[in-house]
Amino acid sequence: MSGHHIVPVRVYLGIFGALCILTVITVAAAQFDFGPLNNLVALGIAITKATLVVLYFMHARYSGKLTALVIAASAAFLFILVFLTLTDYVSRSWTLTLTG
Repeated sequence: MSGHHIVPVRVYLGIFGALCILTVITVAAAQFDFGPLNNLVALGIAITKATLVVLYFMHARYSGKLTALVIAASAAFLFILVFLTLTDYVSRSWTLTLTG
């Protein structure tokens, strides 16, 4: 390790403010019905907040290339798992059967 990157306090306060604003947006978005886009809007806001936390509070922005590789590989595996789950979900026949 060559040294630590020192982040100014104003950066942390700015990110904290952005997270607070995004939390207010999350609550406001929950009051509206976006139809089939409800999950997409909620996930978009959540991914934005998670990205800010990882980049700044976990110092991934100032880390080396190996950290970026690990983050990219994790995101790729998450995408693969979600994609495979959705292919299973879409391929099922959804006939309702009542037992008993």
